[in-house]
Amino acid sequence: MEEHNNNVDVDVAICGAGPVGLALAALLARRGIAGQRIALIDARALGQSIADPRSIALAWGSRMLLEEVGAWSLLTGPFPATPIHTIHVSRRGQLGRSLLDRSEHKLDALGYVTRYGEVVDALARAVERAGVQVIRPARVAALDETADHVALALDDGRTLTAQVAVGAEGGVFRQQEDKNKTRDYGQSAVIARVSSARPIAHRAFERFTDEGPLALLPQEGADGYQYALVWCVQPERAEALQAMDEERFLHELGDAFGGRLGRFTRVSARFAYPLGLNAEAHATTRTVAIGNAAQTLHPVAGQGLNLGLRDAAVLARLLARCPGPEGIGRFLDERSQDRQLTIALTDAMARAFVGSGPLQSVLGLGLAALDAVKPARTLLGELMMYGRRGGSALLPR
Repeated sequence: MEEHNNNVDVDVAICGAGPVGLALAALLARRGIAGQRIALIDARALGQSIADPRSIALAWGSRMLLEEVGAWSLLTGPFPATPIHTIHVSRRGQLGRSLLDRSEHKLDALGYVTRYGEVVDALARAVERAGVQVIRPARVAALDETADHVALALDDGRTLTAQVAVGAEGGVFRQQEDKNKTRDYGQSAVIARVSSARPIAHRAFERFTDEGPLALLPQEGADGYQYALVWCVQPERAEALQAMDEERFLHELGDAFGGRLGRFTRVSARFAYPLGLNAEAHATTRTVAIGNAAQTLHPVAGQGLNLGLRDAAVLARLLARCPGPEGIGRFLDERSQDRQLTIALTDAMARAFVGSGPLQSVLGLGLAALDAVKPARTLLGELMMYGRRGGSALLPR
């Protein structure tokens, strides 16, 4: 529901209504906080977010979260969630590969691929059903924290007071002053949708090249394309790939990926965005950042959104018990290991497989060893599906 009062008093104010902010609002209501005591603030109109065409990968644990708030069954638009049954990981030009399979985990899927806008739409409907106060379009112009509350001044003249303020705004990487908490990978991600002559149903590919990771995620939809492409290259290369005609681009993609899917036959409009690491999980006594507001990751392994949804799950559980400084303190302690491990894993994968030389042969053999050692392969799969502490972070307590 839209709220138009000039002064609003709530328990929790959430700044940012992307999937993570929406999930937090729905989970807080699910955990027993009245919808009228939750405020969700966003700078964009809902229609703008729903129209966002980006593809996103949802881990199995994220599906559990969406099911809990009643949003999973609402993913019924023109781009429903396509299940991933297997993930093929390889290094171009080197022997060795690893194959993660849903059968080893006794699950219907390792994860799912859908559109950002579809997830926002489903979660927005769940939030509306819960009676959460939604304030949009509006931006927080100023924030004043006192001993017993947080005061937020909005750019439209409204004011809001809350026991806790949560930053959940997303965004792309921007270099910050603290070099210890940021890293510029010197890469851009080219994203598009593509079709191939010999698609393999429900199989995702993570292909490491000299330039960076190249991911193909199975995605069915009304437009007829078969895969969501995320191709990480140097910025000048990204500009060149965007400027190429379709035939030349498909040839370059085939050369980088190889022949496992046959010839690439079609590509949608192409976009690019810069890649880097921001790992500044900002918090004060009564404010805390989650999702992309706390950490912006490299897209390798598709962990950014899923890490943010785990943030939302834990924070909702703790704030429902103690909506104040104690809840924030417990959240920071409980999320530390999962955040640190996921950030370290994606950072290492983003950097280690780039370039050429003897090290890449060793890494290729490492993928072969991973495939041969089932416990290690199982552990990697569980980390990608659930995070550091397994599914427990996403289950009700």
